[in-house]
Amino acid sequence: MRKEIKTAIIGAIIIVAAIGGIGVFLTSLDKTVTNTASQTQVDKTVQNTNNTGTKSAAYPDENNYPLAPDLTGITGYINITPQELQIQMKDKVVLYDFWTYSCINCIRTLPFLESWNEKYADKGLLIIGVHSPEFEFEKDINNVKMAAQKYNITYPIVLDSNHQTWDAFSNRYWPAEYITDDLGHIRHTNFGEGDYANTEQVIQQLLDQRAKRLGLDVTANQNLVNLQEHQFALFETPELYFGYNFADGRNYFGNIEGFEPEKTVNYTIPSDLQKDHFYLGGQWQNLQDSMKLVSDSGKIVLPYTAQDVHIVASGPGNTIQILLDGKPVTSDDAGQDTKDSTATISENRLYNIISSKQAGSHTLTIIGHPGFEIYTFTFG
Repeated sequence: MRKEIKTAIIGAIIIVAAIGGIGVFLTSLDKTVTNTASQTQVDKTVQNTNNTGTKSAAYPDENNYPLAPDLTGITGYINITPQELQIQMKDKVVLYDFWTYSCINCIRTLPFLESWNEKYADKGLLIIGVHSPEFEFEKDINNVKMAAQKYNITYPIVLDSNHQTWDAFSNRYWPAEYITDDLGHIRHTNFGEGDYANTEQVIQQLLDQRAKRLGLDVTANQNLVNLQEHQFALFETPELYFGYNFADGRNYFGNIEGFEPEKTVNYTIPSDLQKDHFYLGGQWQNLQDSMKLVSDSGKIVLPYTAQDVHIVASGPGNTIQILLDGKPVTSDDAGQDTKDSTATISENRLYNIISSKQAGSHTLTIIGHPGFEIYTFTFG
């Protein structure tokens, strides 16, 4: 065969193959766009129910939603046994709440969860508090039980102390809610505080779908829970961590000495203070998730902007003195755990030390004694 003819045939084959490949690509692209649009419509279907429970679209195909992973690596159970939980999860709309008991954002969500539990448990809702700790002391089941009693939590709590269920859900937030239908498909997620009305409407819709599927003569639609939501300030100091393991990417430690992992350092408070940074005075032991005071006395100084100031602290029996702008805290600015300008650290938990009438910029000073251990500042 002549070289020119052979070359022409090969060229023709290449062109035909290329055209075919483009056709396959476009067909695949069309399917991808169609599937994406279909998924978007499915997402809208759950939201597309009005307050009377009348759906404006057909029930979605649950198979378009991922199944919730199993509870994995659970180290303890509160308010329920493993066997009871397995039985209760069958055919239920399940709300998984990832929380940890020293997190102020989680604590402010709890009244809504407990209210939903009271309203909808007998209609097919099961709330499971998945306690995934941030700090080491939060792994202690006795501490979690104490918190459950303090915040009147009656729904089941499982201890995810090694974050295995957290990882199974690919979760990254406290608090985080994942809601499944009665077949176990994740139909709604919410991260952080807020969006309570929308979340409750989803619960109602999924409970009504469950009732229809199971042939039950019950409806969940009714007035929404009416609780006051926390109002955040426009400008607010971010959460501040004292442990060296938590400082990567969020280091607000103002002392020039900085972090010295597992060492005891003598810190000196400088004359110039930077806003939203904390400063230590005295000898403090640098730990993975906290700073522990070693010297006879020590200080923490923080220029901040917020209405409320909370600390996560430990060192039972340690009484700390609290100053605001260099003066003892008055009743107008005292937090729930502050009395006569002092707070007693009775157990490992979150303490509300400042609660002003409105947000503002101030300088906070904490004076502590040996054994006082602080993990974080949080604001609101």
